[in-house]
Amino acid sequence: MRPLLLASLALLALPGHAEVTYSEDIRPLWQQRCSTCHGAASPYWGEWQKEKDSHKKRQIGPRMDSYAELLHFVGWPQTGALMRQLDDGARNGKGKPGGMYQHLGASEAERQANLAIFRAWVGEEAWNGKHWQDKKDQAGITKAELERLRLAY
Repeated sequence: MRPLLLASLALLALPGHAEVTYSEDIRPLWQQRCSTCHGAASPYWGEWQKEKDSHKKRQIGPRMDSYAELLHFVGWPQTGALMRQLDDGARNGKGKPGGMYQHLGASEAERQANLAIFRAWVGEEAWNGKHWQDKKDQAGITKAELERLRLAY
């Protein structure tokens, strides 16, 4: 419960604006926590996918160094990937954090605070990690769910 409280307080403490935006909140956080593996030197998704295993071994993720590139991993074509990778597992029904959750901070409190910022940017009601199409036991994302995406620049 304490990490959730700290995350909520972190959102309230965002300086000077009520809405979480890419340019003011996500980009600096992304540069600090994600750019080493997902920066301009990283391959675009299609190229990354061709040598996924090799890239993973060298800790190179797909390129996400702009608003447009990051949107590929939220809305389309890699719908929900950002949410699945950054999620803490508390509400995803699996209880297991996504593979990139650990990189959101050095402590659980910092990870929760940074996750809260990403969740607010995407939209609390839009944070579901669904794929574009049906996958195994999960229905694909609906138009109504897509319309809940916030993603302010």
